[in-house]
Amino acid sequence: MKTKLFLITPPFTQLNTPYPATAYIKGFLNTKNIDSVQADLGIEVILKLFSKVGLSNLFKIATIDDAVSDNSKRIFALQDEYIKTIDAVIRFLQGKNPTLGLQICQEDYLPEASRFAQLEELDWAFGTMGTQDKAKHLATLYLEDISDFIVECVDDNFGFSRYAERLGRSANSFDELYEALQEEPTYIDEVLLSILKERIETIQPTLFLISIPFPGNLYSSFRSAQWVKKYHPEIKISAGGGFPNTELRSLSDARVFEFFDYITLDDGELPIEELIANIENPNHNSFKRTFLLDDGKVVYKNNSVKQDYKQSQVGTPDYSDLLLDKYISVIEIVNPMHRMWSDGRWNKLTMAHGCYWGKCTFCDISLDYIKIYEPVAASLLCDRMEEMMEQTGENGFHYVDEAAPPALMRALALEILRRKLSITWWTNIRFEKSFSRDLCLLLKASGCIAVSGGLEVASDRLLKLIDKGVTVEQVAKVTRNFTEAGIMVHSYLMYGYPTQTVQETVDSLEMVRQLFEVGVLQSGFWHQFAMTAHSPVGMYPEKFGVVKETEVIGTFANNDINYTDSTGIDHEKFSFGLKKSLFNFMHGICFDYTLQEWFDFKIPKTKITEDFIFNALQEPEDFKIKPTAKIVWLGGKPFVEEFTKSKKGNSWQMMSLTFHDKKESFTIQTNKAEGEWLTEILQKVSVANAKVYTLQEIKNDFEKQLEDFELFWYSKPVNSLREYGLLVL
Repeated sequence: MKTKLFLITPPFTQLNTPYPATAYIKGFLNTKNIDSVQADLGIEVILKLFSKVGLSNLFKIATIDDAVSDNSKRIFALQDEYIKTIDAVIRFLQGKNPTLGLQICQEDYLPEASRFAQLEELDWAFGTMGTQDKAKHLATLYLEDISDFIVECVDDNFGFSRYAERLGRSANSFDELYEALQEEPTYIDEVLLSILKERIETIQPTLFLISIPFPGNLYSSFRSAQWVKKYHPEIKISAGGGFPNTELRSLSDARVFEFFDYITLDDGELPIEELIANIENPNHNSFKRTFLLDDGKVVYKNNSVKQDYKQSQVGTPDYSDLLLDKYISVIEIVNPMHRMWSDGRWNKLTMAHGCYWGKCTFCDISLDYIKIYEPVAASLLCDRMEEMMEQTGENGFHYVDEAAPPALMRALALEILRRKLSITWWTNIRFEKSFSRDLCLLLKASGCIAVSGGLEVASDRLLKLIDKGVTVEQVAKVTRNFTEAGIMVHSYLMYGYPTQTVQETVDSLEMVRQLFEVGVLQSGFWHQFAMTAHSPVGMYPEKFGVVKETEVIGTFANNDINYTDSTGIDHEKFSFGLKKSLFNFMHGICFDYTLQEWFDFKIPKTKITEDFIFNALQEPEDFKIKPTAKIVWLGGKPFVEEFTKSKKGNSWQMMSLTFHDKKESFTIQTNKAEGEWLTEILQKVSVANAKVYTLQEIKNDFEKQLEDFELFWYSKPVNSLREYGLLVL
C-alpha cells in the first residue's frame, strides 16, 4: 500500500504566518513523489474560536462565579458586542476588510476591557502610525481581552502563540503532562479534535507527522496523537521538530509511546523517508535518528547507512494546503522588530544549514542543527524564492538562519538585483566587521529591510568568555553601517551570564543606552541567561564558574539546567529595570535619566564614559581597498554630453555624465577620455551583469589607455559615484 502523509503544526505558534517545518518537509516529499497533505491546526483552531459561532459557544460554557474578576464579568456582560463584531474584526486583520480600520479608530466600535487601559500610555506611539496600524493595534487589544477571558473562565492553558506551555517547559518528568492527558478534553481541545477528525477522515493517511517546534505546542501534539491512536490505530504517528531536537534527546519514558510510534531527531528528511520504507516493508528495519518502543523499552535506532540530504537536494518549501489568505496580522507591541514577527505574511527560507561561527558558549553548538554548516548557492535560493512567490503570491521572505553568512548575503543580494526581483527580506546575523557601509547599501538595494543579531552582554570581557568574536566597538560600527543604509537593527541582549557582576550588568545597560542615543540601534530585547544541556556552559560548567544543581537526567525532557552561579547574584531582580529602560530608549526618550532611576534598589555607577560609543564611531574608516575587492554599480546608464572647456587660451574636450537615481538626478564632469572609459566600465560593473569585476581588473583596464588610476579613483567624480551606488565589496 502506497504511503500517504498528513503533516501538522499543532496549536499554537504564530497568527500571521505558518511555521515553516511542514512546508520544508512537504517540499522534500515532492522531490520523491510522495503524496502528502499539510495543515496548520493552530490558525484553524483560532479561526473557529474567534468567530460568531465560536464566541457564542464560548460564552455559553464559561464559568462565571464570585471568584471571577470584574474584568471578565465586564466582558461577559458585553458578550453581544463581541459576538457582533468578531467576524468583521478577523476579516480586517486578514487584510480583507480595510475600510473597517476607520471605524475601529473612532474608538466607539469595539467593546473595551482591561487591555485598553494601556492606550493612554501608548497614545504618543500612534503619532507616527497610520489609520490601518492604529486600528490593527486596537483590534489586537480587543482579541487579547477575549484571550484573558478564555484563560480565566474557560481554559487556563490558552495563549495565542502557545498552549499549555507550562506542561512543556523543563518537563524532566512526563508525569504532569501524562496526568493532564488522562483528563477530559478541554473546550479548546474539542475544537482542535473536531478539526482533526474531519481532516483524518478526508485524507485517510497511513503516516501522521506532527511537528513540535516549541514547548507551547507539546500538549496539543500529544492530544492530537492520542485521538488518532484511539480512533485510527492503523495510522502510524511520528513527531519531530525543534522541541524533540533539543529536549527529548535522552528520552526513556515508555509511556510516550502510548501516543507516538516514532520520534525523530534533527533534519527530518531522511528519518521520514526511512519511516516510510519501514511502513511499506516491515522487514526494512533501517532507521535514522529515531526513538521507538522495542520489547517495552525505549530504544534509539540510527542504523541507516544513508547520508543526510544536501541542502541542494531537499527541494523548495511548499506552502500548498495551508490557508495563506486566512492568517491574522496583529500589532501587539510597538517594538519595531517584534512587530515584524506578528504583522504580515512571510515566506520562510534558510540561506545555510547550521551556523558558520558555531562557537558561542551559551548556544547548542554540539547539536547538528548548529554544528553542521552547509550554505545554499545564491542562484538556487533565488530559484526557490521565485517558485515560492509564484505559489504564495507573497514577496516577503524571512531567512530563519542561526546567523546568515555575509559572503552568501552579498551573493544573494547580487543575484536578486541581477534577476530584477522585487522582494522584501530580513534575517539574523552576527555583527561581523565584514558588514561594511557598501555591503549594507547593496543589501538594502536588494530588498533587505531589517537584521537582528546578538550583542548579548555589552561587555568585552564577557563577549570574549562567550566566544562571540565581536567587541562592543565593532558592534557599534556595524549597526551604524546598517542604520545609515536604511536597514533596521534589532539586538538580542542578555543578562545573568555566568560570572557576570552587578557592575558589568550596569555597564552593559549604559552601552545599550548609548547605542540607542546615537541612533544606531532601533530595537532590542533583554533575556535572562538560561543554561542548556547541549551548550559548552551546560557541558563544562566548571569552566564557567557554575555548578549544576543535579546530575540526574530526566526520563522525558532535558534541556534547561538549574545551576548555582559562583557570584551568588540574584540576576532576576534586574529584569524589570532593564526591560523598562529599553522600552523607553526604543522610543527615543529618557536618555538623560541616571541608570539608578530604572531600579528600586541600589546599583553602582557605570564605569563607561558617557561618550564611549560616540567616540568609537568617530574613528576614521580605513580607506585602503584590497585589489581583490569587487566593484558593483547599482545605477543606470548616464546621459552623456560633450563640451569644450577653455581657460587662458587653452581648451579641453570634456564630458558631462548625468545620472538619474530613484530619488534625484546628479551630474559629474570629466575629461573626454576618462568620461568615455567611465561610461564603458560602468556598463561592465553594472549589477545587471553576471560577471563581477575586481578593483585590480578595473585598474588594469584603465591603465591600458589612461594613466594614474589612483588619482582618478579618489577624484571628485568617482567620489560622487560612490555616494550614489558605486560599491566596493
